[in-house]
Amino acid sequence: MQWYEDEVQAIERRRRAGRFPINAPVFYGSSSIRLWDTLGEDVDPAVVNLGFGGSTLEACDYFFHRLIAPLKPSTLVVYAGDNDLGDGRAPDHVAASFRSLAAKVAQLDPAPRFGFISIKPSPARWGILDRIRAVNDSVLGDMAACRDCFYIDVFPAMLGANGGPRPELFEPDGLHMNRAGYRLWSRLIRPYRNRIVA
Repeated sequence: MQWYEDEVQAIERRRRAGRFPINAPVFYGSSSIRLWDTLGEDVDPAVVNLGFGGSTLEACDYFFHRLIAPLKPSTLVVYAGDNDLGDGRAPDHVAASFRSLAAKVAQLDPAPRFGFISIKPSPARWGILDRIRAVNDSVLGDMAACRDCFYIDVFPAMLGANGGPRPELFEPDGLHMNRAGYRLWSRLIRPYRNRIVA
């Protein structure tokens, strides 16, 4: 986890400087969150963006007590898992990282509302689409058993008529989303806004 340490420490310094409010809704996860520059405009100005670049679901779990617990979020929305699979992790390994993270969320007092954005289908990771589906299905099953949890499924809307990822939603690298991709996410998240910002 040493690779993330500089960015994690930078986030911690911002927190200690009072840059992040306590008890706010927090979006947490990989670069799909970190690069969402219009998150406040697209979802709500109260939302805190705690994405850190290249992070895995395993890293989100590992750094939870340093980055999330001190903020006592009212709601936590996570996007991660994409990079774990891209790094060659098996779906069972990624699902286990999710369960470990979910257990930490449940142990917060008070426990926040907990949302998960499904792992997106991207052109760069077309070859592991079945593994992405497997993790999404596993997470959906876990979330269904949780009273204050919600699963935001972005996967189907990001597929084209041919069943493959829609390239117009992505930057030229085929992995990170462009503004059109974030506009789509904001539309798909809108029905959950009252659960995110209570």
